Parts: sequence; structure tokens; C-alpha cells
Amino acid sequence: MTTSTLPPEPGRTLRELAKPGRFAGHQVMDRPTLDRIARNRPAGAGVPASLPHCPALLVPDPAWFARRGTASSIHGVLHGARVAALLQLLAHHQDVEPARARALAAAAACHDCRRLDDRADPGHGKRAADWLNAHGHLVTAALGAPPTPEAVTAVALHDIPHEAFNGSETEAHRRHRLAVDLLKAADALDRCRLPLTRWWPDLRRLRLPIPDCAPPLAHDLVVRSERARLDGATDAQAIELALNSALPA
Repeated sequence: MTTSTLPPEPGRTLRELAKPGRFAGHQVMDRPTLDRIARNRPAGAGVPASLPHCPALLVPDPAWFARRGTASSIHGVLHGARVAALLQLLAHHQDVEPARARALAAAAACHDCRRLDDRADPGHGKRAADWLNAHGHLVTAALGAPPTPEAVTAVALHDIPHEAFNGSETEAHRRHRLAVDLLKAADALDRCRLPLTRWWPDLRRLRLPIPDCAPPLAHDLVVRSERARLDGATDAQAIELALNSALPA
């Protein structure tokens, strides 16, 4: 197994890069930033007792990312895998059937794969959706589910605020509302990986009810997976460890 980790730039933590004018194109987790994130865990147990089983482990291949640096960044492999896990948890809460949830989660694992950097990068959702349409066979073979039309639509719209949808995007959201809103919510929950708490998810902006366990669970997945990778685990090992330690067997 391989890891997509690259060492952070010496002397520059994510918190330092969060200062105005210093946003870097390639942003990776570091221990001081992760320690600060860990000290700000949301209240709650973080264990959804109603889950029938642990979510499927869906880890995107670093080779699917537009740039090698992006695969190791805060929008890279670990982020995609955590969003895939969180989407499965939210889908269970919405009574989405397992096969449909897995297809949505497999596409969600790839939702940032066409990012060119870790800044705003407008349009990366549409580029990822186009990539899924062209390379769905790779995702199906690796993650066990094809990118369905609703899953591809969710990826295409995930980076566009609801209020900024144009006419065709509004219609696409109307047709695939649950898929789009599930990915937006799962993606938002993983914002607790960001270095400033004011950038963490505002649940009032989400269009789905979020179970009380979700924010602390999302935080646990960030801290445990990022710490494991900083300690030398591969991407897949880090996510597996985080899921197994955060969720009931």
C-alpha cells in the first residue's frame, strides 16, 4: 500500500497559512494544527448506536487526483474517504437503501479529485463530475459501485452554494435533491479539519437534519485519521483505524 503524504513546508503550519495573503496552493496537515483541532472537539458521544454496521471503506486512488500535491492535501485522499464515510452515516439516517448509499459514497470519495489547489478553485465540482463520467469504470472496479447520474450530479454541484445555482443547476438539484444535499452535508461536516474554528460547519446552513452524533464523530475521524497518517500509516490504514476506533464493530 502507498501513502499520499508529503511533508509540510518547514516552519509553516496550516494556521499560519490561514492568515490573509498567505493561503498556499498546497496545504497539508501538521501536528501543531491537529493538536489545536483535537482540543476543540464538539460536545457529544460521536457514536451512532443505530448503525447496523461500520461504513464501507472507500478510499480514492491518489492517481485519480489532478495533481499529486492535491492528493496529499486537506482536500485529498483522507478528506474524500472521510466524506464517503460520513455520507453513508447520513444516508442511513435518511433511510437510503444500501446500494444507493454506496454509489453516492463512492462518487463522494472522488468529489475533490479534480482540484488544482487548496484555495477556492471554482469549477472543481464540474471537473470532478466530468472525470467520473469518463472514468466510472475505475471507480466501479476500485470502490464497488458505479457513479450513478444522481451521484455525478451531487459531485458537480457540491462546490456551488444553493443560492448561487443557475437555472440548469436548480433543475438538477430539484431532480436529485437528496443526493446533492447529502454530499454537501457530509463535505461540510469534515470542515473541522480546517485550522480556524470559524471555518467549521454551520449546521444551520445545511438542508438536511444532522444527527447529534455527527459533528463529534466527524471530528474524531479527522483527528484519528490525520494523526495516524502523520505517524506513518497509509491513507487506507489511517481511515480504517479511525473508523474502527470511532464506530462500534
